[in-house]
Amino acid sequence: MSDTIIRVENLSKKYIIGHHQEESYNALRDIISNKVKSIGSFIKNPRAKIQNSQQEFWALHDVSFEIKQGERVGIIGRNGAGKSTLLKILSRITEPTKGRIKINGRVASLLEVGTGFHPELTGQENIYLNGAILGMSKEEIERKFDEIVAFAEVEKFLDTPVKRYSSGMYVRLAFAVAAHLEPEILIVDEVLAVGDVQFQKKCLGKMEDVAKEGRTVIFVSHQMSAIESLCTRGILLQSGSLYLDSSAQAAINLYLAQAYSLAKDIPLDERKERSGSGKIRASSFQILDAQSNTVSSLQSGKDYTFKIEYLNQTQEPLNNVVISLDIFDEHNHRVLLFRTNFTNSNLNLDNQSGYILCNIENLPLANGSYRLAIFISHADAETLDYIQDAANITVDGGDFFATGSQGMPSHCKILAKAKWSTVSSEKIAAFNS
Repeated sequence: MSDTIIRVENLSKKYIIGHHQEESYNALRDIISNKVKSIGSFIKNPRAKIQNSQQEFWALHDVSFEIKQGERVGIIGRNGAGKSTLLKILSRITEPTKGRIKINGRVASLLEVGTGFHPELTGQENIYLNGAILGMSKEEIERKFDEIVAFAEVEKFLDTPVKRYSSGMYVRLAFAVAAHLEPEILIVDEVLAVGDVQFQKKCLGKMEDVAKEGRTVIFVSHQMSAIESLCTRGILLQSGSLYLDSSAQAAINLYLAQAYSLAKDIPLDERKERSGSGKIRASSFQILDAQSNTVSSLQSGKDYTFKIEYLNQTQEPLNNVVISLDIFDEHNHRVLLFRTNFTNSNLNLDNQSGYILCNIENLPLANGSYRLAIFISHADAETLDYIQDAANITVDGGDFFATGSQGMPSHCKILAKAKWSTVSSEKIAAFNS
């Protein structure tokens, strides 16, 4: 008997983008109204051609792979690579356009906040509802009930409708249900990022336990350290296609190498992989030293200015603009975050173009290679431009501590000074008395 639990064959998924969305939810009155408008236009001008502004978008294209029972598979890729679409098809939330999948076993999915819960029902009622959806008996659910509640830490809110839960509470309960009701296959998306750090560690530990019990785990995350610690196998998606199916470490290494290459080889103003309304666009990025010279390699402890050129597509001045610079290490951990609204320093941008300057004193980064993301929004309400891998940063040398020590770059990326001293036990005793 084969131990293959998931078989994906030539899987493709097409969406229609434009004025009409495939799988959209239109009211009956909207459908009738649109039909009447089309007929009316044709009667007025029967020779007029109906303009079709629809455009095909293939989120997945000809993807094939097999997953065996008990495997821990990490699916990685840049935004728009097709990860979420793949998980939705595996979870039976959406149907493929072409190809087929075969799944042997019960699937529990945690793809986004709100998946699988009825907002009007209480936490307790949703536990039983989800168990029933998985095909479990009431006795099976009751046997796991206390363990689920303890893991989720929502005892006080069991009789509260989940629509009143915070996003963190929602995710805690949703993960606890998905992981404890004994599915053969557990699918978890980036949604765990909503929870706090301690709960994320708790979830990773639970997923390891699930895998040790012989069940299958499929995990999507942008945190490469989480993929590295949990998964033994990695699937790298790129532009909807399967680019690599190998060990988790090999997939991570290739993913990060591509990210560094992207920031190095394609100028910022030509970058297509960006999101936001586009009203403001970052068009170039430079790092200047204290003498205003452009530099490509930095030194710990020195002063620098990060310079972003922007283009204003609205042709009008824009006030209260948030700028965020996120710096990631080679494991995709965010190690530094500079953001204007942390210090009440939101900016006003000119009506056409200009420069944004971020002055950094005493650079606290240890030696190593980093990637920088640029995020621009209007008053934290509308994302204007977001580029995930906007630039590479290399820190090589420097004397942050003024002692010649470089710290321990392999253990800690952030440098900070501390004052050290000793005191005798007699003085401590005298002080306490």
